[in-house]
Amino acid sequence: MTVQESDLNWRHRTPKTRLLLWLGWFLLVALFVWCWDLMTQNTLWVFVSDAPRAGADLLDRAFPPRWEYMDRLWKPLWDTINMATLGTLLGIIMAVPLAFLAATNTTPSRLILRPFALLCIVATRSINSLIWALLLVSILGPGLLAGILAIAFRSIGFIGKLLYEAIEETDVAQIEAITATGASRSQILNYGIVPQVLPAFFGISVFRWDINIRESAILGLVGAGGIGVQLQASMNVLAWPQVTLIILVVLATVVFSEWVSASVRKAVI
Repeated sequence: MTVQESDLNWRHRTPKTRLLLWLGWFLLVALFVWCWDLMTQNTLWVFVSDAPRAGADLLDRAFPPRWEYMDRLWKPLWDTINMATLGTLLGIIMAVPLAFLAATNTTPSRLILRPFALLCIVATRSINSLIWALLLVSILGPGLLAGILAIAFRSIGFIGKLLYEAIEETDVAQIEAITATGASRSQILNYGIVPQVLPAFFGISVFRWDINIRESAILGLVGAGGIGVQLQASMNVLAWPQVTLIILVVLATVVFSEWVSASVRKAVI
């Protein structure tokens, strides 16, 4: 058999591999159909077919925005920004020690303190800020304090995880050089590890603040204060022009926070 003939007989996959591949695709399609049927079994399709008309009617009533309502949004908007900022700062204060306890190269105890720190990081990251707000509003009552704590608890897991991973990725050679000078453990931490993770720390913190601006805007829906309270009140009375204005204000605030976040990360990283 010549080289040209062997090339013509070459196949990318064996018949058994192709059969298994087609079987896998068939099972995937069957799973999708089953999930779709399960999710839509209680769907009233008459409402779905009427959705375009209802959506167009809602947009018609929502525009133009009620610009004179802006005078009542400045204070809630300021509360929302403060909620995100204070919650982020409080989350940083609690996350930084947990990150150093969770990192394998800085923890003083791998058997006790590290598992405890990892448990705290995973637990706080697993619960959404809206759930935290619901729990805290039921305990502390409605207001900004519940929102600040909800943002803080949610931020612990995010900041803690990214920061302890950054700590573990520090340059070992630089740490060994400082250790060779006879430096103490605290000096190794201050001069060998902290300078390396500081740019990542600033980037993570500002990025989390940017996320918290968006999350704090909706916490008012469950009574945690901020501009979400005005959004909920406007939706309850079907004041759609006010809802449109609030959405535009939130959008502008998020765009501004994104610009600040990108500028800070560019400056420090």
